[in-house]
Amino acid sequence: MTDPSTEIRSATELPARRTDVELVTDDHLTLVGELAEPLDAPARGTIVTLHPLPTAHGFMDSHVLKKAAARLPALADIAVLRFNFRSVTSPRGTSEGVFGDGVAEGFDLRAAVAEVVDRGLPTPWLVGWSFGTEVILKHALEHVEAGRVAGVVLLSPPLHRTSDEELARWAAVDVPVVALVPEHDDFLQPADAAGRFALAPNVRVVPVAGAKHLWVGERYVRIVLDAVADLVVPGSAPMPTHWPV
Repeated sequence: MTDPSTEIRSATELPARRTDVELVTDDHLTLVGELAEPLDAPARGTIVTLHPLPTAHGFMDSHVLKKAAARLPALADIAVLRFNFRSVTSPRGTSEGVFGDGVAEGFDLRAAVAEVVDRGLPTPWLVGWSFGTEVILKHALEHVEAGRVAGVVLLSPPLHRTSDEELARWAAVDVPVVALVPEHDDFLQPADAAGRFALAPNVRVVPVAGAKHLWVGERYVRIVLDAVADLVVPGSAPMPTHWPV
C-alpha cells in the first residue's frame, strides 16, 4: 500500500516557518518582505529573490517567486527571502520610496543580503527574475566579492538596463552564475543571450525549450524550481511532485 498524497499544484503552500520581515535600506527606507524557512530542520541553503519590473506589476508575489517560497523550504530545506522593492505593494504591505529604475534598488538588494547574513542563514544565492536580474547585474558584485553571495540565478534576463561594461565585470567572478533563458522570451531569446553574455563567458546560459518570459504553466515552474534547488542544495532535484496528506 502506498502512502496517500496529493499533487503539488499552483496554489499549494507546503509547511514552513514564515516570518514577516522589514528591511531598512542605507537611504533610510523600510521595505516589507517574508522569510520562509524549513519547519523542522535547519536550512541547508538560502535564496534571496528579486522580483520583476514594478511598473509592469512585478512584486514579491510574482508567481514563480511565491511558489519558490511555498515549496522550497519543505522540499529542499531552502530558506527563501522575498521582499517588495521600494514603492511596491503586495498583500504583505507597501515598501517605502519611489521606483528607482534599477539604480536605487541596489540599496534594496544590500538590505536583503544584510538581513540573511544577520540571521546567520547559509550564504545566499540571488535569484532574480526579469527586472530583478538587472538589479543583480548592476549591484551584486560588491556582495559576491565580499563572500556574501554563493551564486546567482538569472530568470528571463532582458538585459535592457545592463550595459556591456557592467556585463563584462562579471567575467571575473568565482561563484556560479546561471541564466535560464526561455526559448520564446519576449525580450531576449537564447541565441541573443549567448551573444550578450559572451562578455562574461563564465555565465552559463541555459535555454529552456517551450518557455516564455513569464514561465506560465506548472511544467515551467517545476523546471525553474528544480534548477534553483539543485544549484543551491546539490542533489535535491528533481523535487517531489506530490506531498503526503
